[in-house]
Amino acid sequence: MVLFANTSADFLSSYEKKNDTNSNQEPSEAEILDAYSKSVINAVDSVGPSVVHLQVTNKKGEGGSGSGFFLTPDGFIATNSHVVDGAVKIKANLSDGSSKEADLVGNDPHTDVAVLKVHGGLFSHSSFTDSKKLKVGQLVVAIGNPYGFESTVTAGVVSALGRTLRSRNGRLIDNVIQTDAALNPGNSGGPLVDFQGRVVGINTAIILPAQGICFAVASNTAEYVITRLITNGSVKRGYLGIAGQNQKIPTLTKNFNKLGSESGILVLSLEPGSPADRAGIRNGDLIINLDDKEIHTVDDLHKILDETSIGKKLGIRLLRDGSIRSFFIEPGELK
Repeated sequence: MVLFANTSADFLSSYEKKNDTNSNQEPSEAEILDAYSKSVINAVDSVGPSVVHLQVTNKKGEGGSGSGFFLTPDGFIATNSHVVDGAVKIKANLSDGSSKEADLVGNDPHTDVAVLKVHGGLFSHSSFTDSKKLKVGQLVVAIGNPYGFESTVTAGVVSALGRTLRSRNGRLIDNVIQTDAALNPGNSGGPLVDFQGRVVGINTAIILPAQGICFAVASNTAEYVITRLITNGSVKRGYLGIAGQNQKIPTLTKNFNKLGSESGILVLSLEPGSPADRAGIRNGDLIINLDDKEIHTVDDLHKILDETSIGKKLGIRLLRDGSIRSFFIEPGELK
């Protein structure tokens, strides 16, 4: 009996101590993981119904697929340009199991963003949030619908911001989000969302040789492009009419002209009658400055030549025969 009494007393004492200690302890690992799971679940519950599976048929009768998501209740869908490029027929399979024909509203290969439209109903939709508020290390969720009627979900962290990614037509996509949230085949065009279920980007690519490196077009870029695609069907960009390549500035030329730049764009050819031709640019010129901004690579030109540059008189500085020359140029519209 004494042994039982001591054991009972020890048991009660241990129970009281454990509960007193727990009241002051930090959440356990299991509790933290459970909170993480709930956050992912909430994000998926919020955005998942807006995600669609896209079946695409091209002119040759061949098929492809990808993902997309509703942006508005009246049927506008965001996806990737490369998912719908060359499509003659697009079918959207919705999360409720229904299917609808989708029309291509606009396609911008330069940013790998496209907009579709389906008709006949009010649809569950998602909203963009300001991608500038993203932080490296922030948790995000990539959602896709690669096979139809079932979403795939991966979670990870934002590993880098402000990356650049080469689009399929060679132009640079700026302000790309890098994340380790894995993308499955067919997930291109789906949303990348924060834990509040707000879209921070459109999943666009996987770098195959690297493990776990995925990219998304930032929501601010996507929203800008989508607004113009819905309004105009296209995005306007400036054009000079030159073919060029990155070229290192010779050391003697650099020192003689007291330049801080290491490289510029060597003009290899000009289109007759183009803005560059009319401005007096010649083959062999080395462009080092446009609109008071240093030009080191072809991509630097692309960044400046947005829709605001069209028809605007811009100062351009270049090296010709070892000396600096200055001109004015009015970019046309890229067709």
